[in-house]
Amino acid sequence: MPEQVAIPDFSHEANLIASGLAIVAGVDEVGRGPLAGPVTAAAVVLDPDCIPDGLADSKMLTAERRLELATVLEGCAEIALGWASVEEIDEINIRNAAFLAMCRAVDALPRRARHALIDGNACPPGLCCPATPIVKGDGLCVSIAAASIVAKVARDRVMIELDASFPGYGWATNVGYATVEHRRALQHLGVTPHHRRSFGLVHQMLCD
Repeated sequence: MPEQVAIPDFSHEANLIASGLAIVAGVDEVGRGPLAGPVTAAAVVLDPDCIPDGLADSKMLTAERRLELATVLEGCAEIALGWASVEEIDEINIRNAAFLAMCRAVDALPRRARHALIDGNACPPGLCCPATPIVKGDGLCVSIAAASIVAKVARDRVMIELDASFPGYGWATNVGYATVEHRRALQHLGVTPHHRRSFGLVHQMLCD
């Protein structure tokens, strides 16, 4: 049987809004695993009266559907992006860099969030508002699902642009992950400034 796609709902946000916390942001990040490129986070505050149909974990959607939903969200939700660079990833490690990107996304929202719903099992230290972690939140919480879509679309665009400047690594399709194509290109073309030198495969190549 085909895998059932989880359908997130607005219950987490509704409970917080009912308690007086009017601005609730869903927060998610993409790009922890790739060998190259930044890590990207998004914060999304949905309008309870204008929630697009079809919001789900970005990994469960096609690229075309993600782009459609991201475009719709731009017109009906408050959205902000946060980034952590390859240099920051190498300096503070990928987990802390992902937390940093999340904090930057929440900080960049047009209005200050009263509460954040964070995908995962921990909240970023230094977040500008109280927060609740939700394990597998992108499949449970519609604001987090929206954030996962926005972050994925934004990061994919960056990797497509980088692919044009550094052809051969396949970043337009593998978005920096360690595919066979990417690993072969590393062996033949070498390490670029956009590779994460703290990641084992890249670090090993630099040390050989």
